[in-house]
Amino acid sequence: MHFISPVLWQFLVNWLTHFALFPPEASSIAPHADALYFFLVAISLVGLVLVLALVAGFSFLYRKERNPEATQIEGSTLLEATWTIIPLALFMVAFVWGALLYFRIYNPPTNAMNIYVVGKQWMWKAEHPGGQHEINSLHIPLGRPVQLTMISQDVFHSFSIPAFRVKREVIPGRYTTVWFEATQEGTYHLFCTQYCGTLHSQMIGTITVMKPADYEAWTEGSTSGMSLAQNGERLYASLGCNACHSGSATARGPNLAEVYMTKVQMSNGSYSTVDDAFLRDSILNPTMHQMAGYAPIMPTYQGQISEEGLIDLVEYIKKLNSNYRIQQTLNTTQVQSSVQSPAPSTQGRAQQAAQTAPGMVKP
Repeated sequence: MHFISPVLWQFLVNWLTHFALFPPEASSIAPHADALYFFLVAISLVGLVLVLALVAGFSFLYRKERNPEATQIEGSTLLEATWTIIPLALFMVAFVWGALLYFRIYNPPTNAMNIYVVGKQWMWKAEHPGGQHEINSLHIPLGRPVQLTMISQDVFHSFSIPAFRVKREVIPGRYTTVWFEATQEGTYHLFCTQYCGTLHSQMIGTITVMKPADYEAWTEGSTSGMSLAQNGERLYASLGCNACHSGSATARGPNLAEVYMTKVQMSNGSYSTVDDAFLRDSILNPTMHQMAGYAPIMPTYQGQISEEGLIDLVEYIKKLNSNYRIQQTLNTTQVQSSVQSPAPSTQGRAQQAAQTAPGMVKP
């Protein structure tokens, strides 16, 4: 229901959309964000009109011709209370409304589909859990919550989709998240709204909203054959992580199976939740999250793994629910080593045992 004619309303909507002054509402959160925006505009306009009316009225009523002699005017407690309480009430309404909207935007539902986004000068790289990769483009299904886990490879960026009414800073060395649920099919603009260098204006892209069936067809036709978790498993084994984190009783590192989103005790007695940021920081700076009961023997992999590789490892650990495949990898490696190398001497056997003992990390 609108207070103006439907024809005029459609004209205004089309005009604003065509000239990109007001993007379409293409997500579930967009109408709520617009309602708060129009509320703020309305109270600002009312305040502006009221102030202008008072200035014009007082200028007319108390001009010099009507009051040649200055008159002492006493204050009014009722008037002062009125112009204090009413604006305060409006500001509190806007504050509570905005806070509720903020928490709704930055707290994704538990069933949200997670997609990783890496910002770099000057492009956006999206990585889907199934192994699909996109540059300056993002395909998402219609009517399904989508969470973006984002990080920058170099400088500060800002991921903005005006039609979805979402914008989130993309920061080096730290994961940030934002979520949305598309409500209209189509292609929408993606911008970087944080100046990030000489080609900042070219760091743009498109968001393509597709029907669920079309999205499934796109994922099947765009896969590289390996999911992020599968890539992470291969990297996990190649870096020798399985030697320490084998899940056995004698392992030098903590068991990582089903550790994601659980609380673990640190060496200082505190407890931390194992989320994406925890896993990433533990790989790059192991002493930052030193778990109780384990010696600080893990080396840092800072500079040895790309952001994409870190995403693969995090995704693999998130989905790790058993140590069966880790044990298989260790057994296969040991068998291949014994077949390919001749029987070592006593000193050689001692060195080999030290290299393959649980807890040792390959350099």
